[in-house]
Amino acid sequence: MALDKSKLETEIKLLLEDMMKREQNSFNEFATRLATAIDSYIKQGEIEYLGGLANSGGAVTGTIQGTIK
Repeated sequence: MALDKSKLETEIKLLLEDMMKREQNSFNEFATRLATAIDSYIKQGEIEYLGGLANSGGAVTGTIQGTIK
C-alpha cells in the first residue's frame, strides 16, 4: 500500500482538535497519539526493490536500487 499523506494529515488535525477541547494539557497523551499516527503512516509504505544487492556467502553488499511508494 502506498503512503497516504492526506490520511496522516487528517489524523493529526483530529488529534489537535481533540487536544484543544481539553481543559487540562496532556503532553504525554499528545505525544503518544502523534507517534501512533506517524508509526501507522510509515508502516503503510512499500519499498519497490529493483536490484543492486549481492551476497557471495557473506554479508550483503551493494547499493539498493528502488523507491518508497
